[in-house]
Amino acid sequence: MSKFVVKTLCAAVTAAALAGLAGCGHQASADPALEAQQQQQAAGPQYAQVVSVTPVRSTVNNPHQVCQDVVVNHTTPPSDQHNIAGTAIGAVAGGLLGHMVGHGKGNTLATVAGAAAGGYAGNRIENAHHQSQVTSSTEHECKTVNDTSDRVVGYDVQYVYNGVTRTTRMDHDPGNRVQVQEGVTSVSDAR
Repeated sequence: MSKFVVKTLCAAVTAAALAGLAGCGHQASADPALEAQQQQQAAGPQYAQVVSVTPVRSTVNNPHQVCQDVVVNHTTPPSDQHNIAGTAIGAVAGGLLGHMVGHGKGNTLATVAGAAAGGYAGNRIENAHHQSQVTSSTEHECKTVNDTSDRVVGYDVQYVYNGVTRTTRMDHDPGNRVQVQEGVTSVSDAR
């Protein structure tokens, strides 16, 4: 036989074999993992049993300003902090009174004692007058207050799939089972 006939015969046998496989609905696959994946997809969704669900919490600070009107008392400093006017007026008044009481050589002594006592009394009276000078005003006062709140930001879900325990974080509580695809969990509302 010639080389041409042998090549034609081989091509015809190969074409017949391929046509026979295609007619049976079978495909030759060199990758067993791809074949397993295709079988799993054909079987429908796969589910894993949920073992535990733990909420993940986060503390959030919410600073804000709180303002209010506050009454503030101010003590006005006296214009005469040393009470000179009260002392002087008291000394003059005490001296005049002492001068009127005393006679003879005791007059000078009574005048000096009256001036001293009057000066002391005038000083104390003016000092008491200064302490009572308090003014009040209303001021707008603001301060920053931190309000903290605790909120759930996700759920750590532990599940068993094909005898292997895995953990994933989800945005909601999935219930008692989760749908899995290619070993990755997907959101499932199955209960």
